[in-house]
Amino acid sequence: MDLHLGFLASHRGSNVKSILDLISTKELDAYPEVIISNNADSAVLDIAIERGIPNYCLNKKNCMDVDEAIAYILKKHDVNLVILAGYMKKIGEKTLNVYPNRILNIHPSLLPKYGGEGMYGRNIHQSVINSNDLESGATIHIVNKEYDKGKIIAQYKIPRYILDTPETLEERVLKIEHILYPQTLIDIQKGIISLDL
Repeated sequence: MDLHLGFLASHRGSNVKSILDLISTKELDAYPEVIISNNADSAVLDIAIERGIPNYCLNKKNCMDVDEAIAYILKKHDVNLVILAGYMKKIGEKTLNVYPNRILNIHPSLLPKYGGEGMYGRNIHQSVINSNDLESGATIHIVNKEYDKGKIIAQYKIPRYILDTPETLEERVLKIEHILYPQTLIDIQKGIISLDL
């Protein structure tokens, strides 16, 4: 599968950068077509500018229908796989309908645990620490209408240590996200992972 990627991110874009780095070294055969953020001050837009990738800030301040605008921009740039990387908004039905089974998200827990509305950032890691779980990790799943309920296509587990804090756990999970997301895209590109349900 030829990968023409459209990225959606809200803040730093560290997962976007990890994927772009693999593309630049030719370890991942893919084309970064566009980067969209809902946050005009996000570092991911700076990454896009530095690398010469078309980029847009789309939010309620500048769009009457953000969902429609996202779907339009992705199609305009010939995207065939949408990558959510720390995108803090729910994907709307118009975008879901244009890209069925072609929108991926990375979540910093071992879904189905610690997913759903309100489960993001350190809230997730604090919940893991409050539990009796001895491991955590990251999950890549296909996006559907419900938060974190789509088909799981990849996971990476790490130990949760007794002395972990939300900050230390977050740091370790983020490091493995940077490995898992690019590798998953490589496996999709090679046909090892199927996105069709």
